[in-house]
Amino acid sequence: MGSLAAADEPLPPLRYPPARRDGDIVDDYHGVPVPDPYRWMEDLESEETKEFVRAQAGVADAVLSTCDHRGRLRGQLTALLDHPRHRAPFKRAGSYFYFHNPGLLPHSVLYVQHGLGGEPAVLLDPSALSDDATVSLSMVGVSDDAAHLAYGTSASGSDWVTVRVMRVRDRRRLPDTLSWVKFSRIAWTRDGRGFFYSRFPAPKDGEGGASECGIRTDVNLNHEVYYHLLGTEQSDDVLCWSDPEHPKYIYTPEVTEDGKYVLLSVSETSEPVNKLYYCDLSALPHGLPGLNGTHELLPFVKLVDEFEAYYGVIANDDTQFTILTNRDAPRYKLSRVDVTDPHKSWADVLPEDDRAVLESACAVHGDKLLVNYLSDVRYVLQLRSLVTGELLHDIPIDIGSVNGISGRRADSEVFLEFASFLTPGIVYRCDLSAGAPVMEIYREISVPGFDRTEFEAKQVFYPSKDGTKIPMFVVSRKNMCLDGSHPALLFGYGGFGMSVTPQFSAARVVLMRNLGFVTCVANIRGGGEYGEGWHKAGSLANKQNCFDDFIAAGEFLVSAGYTSPSRLCVEGGSNGGLLVAACINQRPDLFGCALAHVGVMDMLRFHKFTIGRAWTCDFGCSENQEEFQWLIKYSPLHNVRRPWEEKCGAAGDLRPRQYPATMLLTADHDDRVVPSHTLKFLATMQHVLCASAEDSPQTNPIVARIDRKSGHGCGRSTQKIIDEAADRYAFAAKVMGISWID
Repeated sequence: MGSLAAADEPLPPLRYPPARRDGDIVDDYHGVPVPDPYRWMEDLESEETKEFVRAQAGVADAVLSTCDHRGRLRGQLTALLDHPRHRAPFKRAGSYFYFHNPGLLPHSVLYVQHGLGGEPAVLLDPSALSDDATVSLSMVGVSDDAAHLAYGTSASGSDWVTVRVMRVRDRRRLPDTLSWVKFSRIAWTRDGRGFFYSRFPAPKDGEGGASECGIRTDVNLNHEVYYHLLGTEQSDDVLCWSDPEHPKYIYTPEVTEDGKYVLLSVSETSEPVNKLYYCDLSALPHGLPGLNGTHELLPFVKLVDEFEAYYGVIANDDTQFTILTNRDAPRYKLSRVDVTDPHKSWADVLPEDDRAVLESACAVHGDKLLVNYLSDVRYVLQLRSLVTGELLHDIPIDIGSVNGISGRRADSEVFLEFASFLTPGIVYRCDLSAGAPVMEIYREISVPGFDRTEFEAKQVFYPSKDGTKIPMFVVSRKNMCLDGSHPALLFGYGGFGMSVTPQFSAARVVLMRNLGFVTCVANIRGGGEYGEGWHKAGSLANKQNCFDDFIAAGEFLVSAGYTSPSRLCVEGGSNGGLLVAACINQRPDLFGCALAHVGVMDMLRFHKFTIGRAWTCDFGCSENQEEFQWLIKYSPLHNVRRPWEEKCGAAGDLRPRQYPATMLLTADHDDRVVPSHTLKFLATMQHVLCASAEDSPQTNPIVARIDRKSGHGCGRSTQKIIDEAADRYAFAAKVMGISWID
């Protein structure tokens, strides 16, 4: 194990900068007055807000400067990330395209090679798009003939994307430039002459323009679908679909593999339900360019025109569409419909499984399906018949996550990405040309200095408050003595039907190896680990189940001897940031440290900014009286309490009752969960727990790390990832008194 370095010295008492409280801002929610004294922080352009941010950054910098492990963590993380990483290739017209990072490049590079044995060549290096690596590649689309690449770039982590086009053979960048793109996909037509994409209207002068720091917080409305013909101006793009009567709808276009149809998925919220339209491109008398100047929308046929279930087209044989759906199947199934007779012809091809969730299905090698199930948060791969759904072969994989499947019906090969807590990454090539699929390792990620035999990962099930069994992964050094002395990191999400599955993390390895942490992932309700039933059990009126599940995970780790409350750190981002914040409000005694990233903290006003309105499917909306009553009970901003004035804590716990040391993390360009959420919550915590309390026992620090030229998390450079991880875990080690293991 090596020797133990001395733990950091305790932090000196902190003095937080004052923040003006506006007592005149009081909202009336269905007869309930609710003050909002920091409403002014919603104006991110104001000098007062900027000064508050600068002052809080000074507090955080002062705290981080005392964290002795910060440099060590940065060094260890840099060493562990300095290794080649590959993503699975995708094939177009005999050429293979893939992302690769040789080590510490700011962003992965897009490569192309002609033939599987061809010489790889750099097609696009995102690191060259800006001097400071704050411009990232957010999406790519290669035409079916592999002649052109359309790619979207994002500045400073924003969700706003600019799309450009490159000719593949000579890397020549074409003048095509498309702006105001958001929540889009690049969908090339089969002829390679152009592609469909989605965008919002450009703002009018003086209406919600970008601020000095480049962030827009106004609500996103009136999404539209366009077709862009190569070599033309964006102003000449063909408007294919819009619906002013439903300004909140979001549209995702896709072209079927045979090129005959353009599909349109229509959604209004983040709930897994959508409408599904299609248009027969071959039936357009003058093709797509013929629509230019006519002001006519594409003649879409509304196959499904109700928000009743999820529908995703997997494959089509002319008018026969195979669709992944949760209609009458909360764990998903495959159905088939003849779109010329949709009222009579729906039939199940692969019925819902009794227990496992059908995560995905991919049509490959003509008439085959590669299906991916999730059973007790463990992936199960199968090869089935596309025609009948019959099981052809099981494809064995280790316990871990299938992060991507790349294959088409025209090809006999499929590439799969796999990773686990102790497997950094493997790209498998699966040959389907023989009778049974042949799996071989195409590329494997090797991390110098990481020995997986030193660690173990196991799954446990623990009871929540209402007795529901919750799965949790526990990863640690082998042969750990369960004496309650170890620091533990507990991660959770619990929302929007998103499943949290095993992934490799260099930061997790450093924590386990050099700081003795136990690292845990709780698969709480609200996620999709057991299908839509599991999701709905943690949303809307049932949202408290998420917090109960997460609190119960912490209680289990303590009672089982993994850790103690003073050494238990909880972490989550976005909806997981909400989770962490709500749980420290409800059980501040249970945790020694809290790391809440880009959290949704103001549950009464989240729907008023950017795409927040889409989250009402999971949270509800304060404009509805019943839903307001759900939200006000757990909204982090509105439930900060002084624990020393309440009865809480375990029997015999003589520690001063206070909040755990807390670091709130946000970024100045986060236009998904706007920074105001974190700023208002930070000011509220510091006021209630410190500034307004005489002789406050709150000695644990409450700070914010506010990243510059960064967003909700996507598109960050390698160095930004390293720096943030070093900062937050050095903070956790400092406040919990964790020693370094040399």
